[in-house]
Amino acid sequence: MAKPVIPIFYAFDENFLKYVIVSLHSLIENASPKYSYNIHLLHSGLHEESKNMVRKLGKENFNFIFEDVSEYLSSLSHDLPLRDYYSKTTYYRLFIAEKHQELEKAIYIDADTVVQGDISELYQIDVTDYYLAACHEQVMVQVDEFGDYVERCVGVSRHNFFNCGVLLINCNEWRSRKVLNRFMGLLHLYDFVVTQDEDYLNLICKDHVLFIDQIWNTESMFESKYPVDEVKIIHYIMFQKPWHYRECPFQDIFFKYAAETPVYDKLQAELNAYTDEQKDRDNIGYKKLVELAVKEADNENNYLNYINKKKRSADRVAIVKKIEDFERTGRFDEDVEDDPPAKVLNPEDIDYFRRSPLQKLKTRLAFKAARKFLKGLIEKKQFILKEIKGIEHFRNLDSGAVITCNHFNAFDSFAIQLVYDASHQRHRTFYRIIREGNYTSFPGFYGFIMRHCNTLPLSSNYTTMKKFMKSTNKLLQKGHFVLVYPEQSMWWNYRKPKPLKEGGFIFAAKNNVPVLPCFITMRDSDILDENGFYVQEYTVHVSEPIYPDPSKPYHANVEMLKNRNYELWKEIYEKEYQMPLIYTTEEKTS
Repeated sequence: MAKPVIPIFYAFDENFLKYVIVSLHSLIENASPKYSYNIHLLHSGLHEESKNMVRKLGKENFNFIFEDVSEYLSSLSHDLPLRDYYSKTTYYRLFIAEKHQELEKAIYIDADTVVQGDISELYQIDVTDYYLAACHEQVMVQVDEFGDYVERCVGVSRHNFFNCGVLLINCNEWRSRKVLNRFMGLLHLYDFVVTQDEDYLNLICKDHVLFIDQIWNTESMFESKYPVDEVKIIHYIMFQKPWHYRECPFQDIFFKYAAETPVYDKLQAELNAYTDEQKDRDNIGYKKLVELAVKEADNENNYLNYINKKKRSADRVAIVKKIEDFERTGRFDEDVEDDPPAKVLNPEDIDYFRRSPLQKLKTRLAFKAARKFLKGLIEKKQFILKEIKGIEHFRNLDSGAVITCNHFNAFDSFAIQLVYDASHQRHRTFYRIIREGNYTSFPGFYGFIMRHCNTLPLSSNYTTMKKFMKSTNKLLQKGHFVLVYPEQSMWWNYRKPKPLKEGGFIFAAKNNVPVLPCFITMRDSDILDENGFYVQEYTVHVSEPIYPDPSKPYHANVEMLKNRNYELWKEIYEKEYQMPLIYTTEEKTS
């Protein structure tokens, strides 16, 4: 029976042939014999002698395919401008999915690597629903100047920026999401000059990257948290190459494999011939790159500033800036958008139980209208609920519960409504707590929805608030669900969990009902909204319920429920966004 085939791509020119041979040899020596490997060598005019040198590395289950991409580059020249500071090889990895329509996924590896592990293990990683799998770029994480640059110029978190030197590409997604076309479009729009094609790819693939363990791309510049024998791929990044610097970390490993190839003597000669002047030039080059990163981060016309000025609604850009300011100053419980002027809700204005026939009719009509409205948003892809995780935690509830959710959009309660619908808990009613102004001050359609879709409005009137508290307690005791936003404030498309207020947890502790923590994560779709921002795809995470501890006093239960809710949200955030939860303010947030 034929062995499964794993496609692997390298891109290089004659100047990098020596290093490719070392990388290839290390890969071949450590690859599982259970598979066959198609090694695609992307080049533009490689000498026949060089091809033969590569072929001599081969084993029975390795097939070398030399692909001259010169003609393909030429066919795209009108869309793909070649700039002086770009080596043509930087483009090659972008062609893989389009040139090889038969491939579902493929591995790409830079030439300046040593593969110590079994490369088939990388290929087995499931990248369904992602554009690619890659490792975090440690330069951005560990060097502040570069981290500031990618956040302020590219618009990608330093903790979610990937290194392009080792990629597991989901070719199906690249084709369907038109990654190559989007790359060419961005080339015409803006020149990224710091990490060049890596900047473009990170911008295009934002939110669609599966970050994998750093053992698959351990960058030589930085100390590894793993013993060297556990590292699968060593990547000799930037200027410090093992064939130039004797003090280069992991140099011994590179030359161990190099010694088993016909290029060993040439590499030793290159190492011996590398002068102090050349090393000084490398240091100057690195310093200039850092200076360029700082300059671009501060550039009023950098990419992110350009997009904010030219392509996006000034109102939304101002909101994003305000959120950044509020986070930096620790004003987490303040709204960033102005509510309508609030009319006072008096006791006689509200029947929280909606007992009258007219109120029941209005509620039915309001839900019918709201569902039709939501259906329209979904059909137009203005509201995208991608997935519900943990719905069993909702379904298994046998009592009323306080449902908590992060608050980032006027329509986020629609997502929780859909979760409730999916829970099949229709014998229990789903209510949501809203602000006074949302109940009393919205006119027309939105006002009708706010007033009649089982909402529980707060009030600035003391007597009304007593009525609200009594009614909410009774609803929970009767076994119904009440949605609370314990962050208190709404920050548009803000992804981090904010510090929590205790109000909702007081209801849970007082009525001895569980808290059901829901946290909604977001990722950019490829659909631009009317404001020039990408429509968000939502995933609702329903955690296990948190029950009050009957052995604890009331106030201790409130604190326990609040803290545990925050911990669960933090765990979801860090797992789903694959980055630590860090606030820009130094103020205590938990």
